[in-house]
This record gives sequence, C-alpha cells and structure tokens, in this order.
Amino acid sequence: MKLDRTDKRILNEMQHNARISNLQLADKIGLSPSPCSRRVKQLEDEGYINSHVTLLNQSKLGLKLIAMVQVSMDRHTPDRFENFESQVNDWKEVLECYLITGQSADYLLKIIVPDMDAYQAFLLGKLTRIDGVSGVQSSFVLRKAVEKSELPLTHL
Repeated sequence: MKLDRTDKRILNEMQHNARISNLQLADKIGLSPSPCSRRVKQLEDEGYINSHVTLLNQSKLGLKLIAMVQVSMDRHTPDRFENFESQVNDWKEVLECYLITGQSADYLLKIIVPDMDAYQAFLLGKLTRIDGVSGVQSSFVLRKAVEKSELPLTHL
C-alpha cells in the first residue's frame, strides 16, 4: 500500500489525538465518514497503525524516577540476547529496550520507577540476576527537555 496525502493526514490527526471520533476525523481531512472509516481500517490492516493508547501522567501516578541504563552482556550469542529480551519484556518498569552499537554496552533500557529505592530493588532483584549480564551503567533523568510520541511523516 502506498500512502497518499489523505492517508498521511489521517495518520497525523490520529497521532495527535487517538480518541478523535470518525466523524471528527472525516471532517478534519475532508472525507465523508464511511470512506474515512475504511481508510483507517486499511491503515490498521496494513500495519501502519499498531495500536491506540492513552498516555498517562507519570508524576501524578508517583513514577518520578526515569533511568537510562546501559547493559553489557558477557557473550554475544543469540540465546543470551533472546533470554535477556524475553525477561525485560515482561517487566513493567522497562518502557523501552534497544540493542545498540557504538557504545561499550549492548543494550539501552529506559526504566521508570517511583524512587531510588525502587530502582535499587529493580537493579539488584531483577536486572543483574539475568544470566549473561556483565555490567550495568545507570544515568538518571533530571528533566525532560523534549517528549513526543508523534512520528514525523514529512519524508513520505
């Protein structure tokens, strides 16, 4: 499926407000509701839209500490990586996990917890207990300078 101008407008609007009604979306992009609904369904079926989410206020929920954690593995084998990724995928504290290059670490994790005590419990009780983890380096976020969830579509 090749995205046209209308598809891009739909994606932009839905990134900005996933709760927008089909009627409102159709009005904003200049389509009638039925064709708009069909387009959204096709974008979902083709995998351009993965899910619809609600972004919560982490501070109001008591999640005040964000850590960026670099993790080094003892061996670079598929089974080590699969085991690591499988375990961290199950933990609610892990918001993102990237296999990276160009650093002394193999993974970069974004962790969110209430406070330093919770981070220590996560680090010592979970992360460092994974087979193959040979090193951990943590950096703590002082403040968010930029936070976006919308992807740029200008290159399409």
